[in-house]
Amino acid sequence: MEFITNTWHWSVSGLLIGLVMLLLTYLGKTFGMSSNLRTICSMSGGRKTAQYFNFDWREQKWNLAVVLGSVVGGFIAYHYLGGTNMIDINPKTIANLQTIGIDAPNGKFLPDTIFSMEAMLSGKGLFILLLGGFLIGFGTPYAGGCTSGHAISGLSNLQLPSLIAVIGFFLGGLVMAHFLIPLIF
Repeated sequence: MEFITNTWHWSVSGLLIGLVMLLLTYLGKTFGMSSNLRTICSMSGGRKTAQYFNFDWREQKWNLAVVLGSVVGGFIAYHYLGGTNMIDINPKTIANLQTIGIDAPNGKFLPDTIFSMEAMLSGKGLFILLLGGFLIGFGTPYAGGCTSGHAISGLSNLQLPSLIAVIGFFLGGLVMAHFLIPLIF
């Protein structure tokens, strides 16, 4: 059990992702999490209200297994493989968070100042969630996919639009981390 719960070398996941991408390429499939939302909307009758959802969702049923696997795998990992190790965060990161009013995560991945239920249900928290949801909901179809779809599937298929999108994602993350988050908090 210790073998499963300990940290694995990055090359293990890289190799597994590469093998999955080779298999998907061989089968003529593309990977992406956001396409599952479109599939679910199409299955739920969205094709009656918007042309965007009017496609044969049965061809994408296999990709719904990715979502199910992510949910089940996350549940198992959190509840049964979590371990008791505290998360070590660089002290400089904690100091930078405290300068903008975000408390130290205290061994957790996410600080309570941003990710607690009280913070998310506040006026500011609800506004950020709604704005973020709108931007993701609009931006994903506009960009032709999500970060995982472009970065994993698109780059492995050597698609130039995916390279441009991934560069944009990284630049957007840098702008957000260094300029917008300090303004928001």
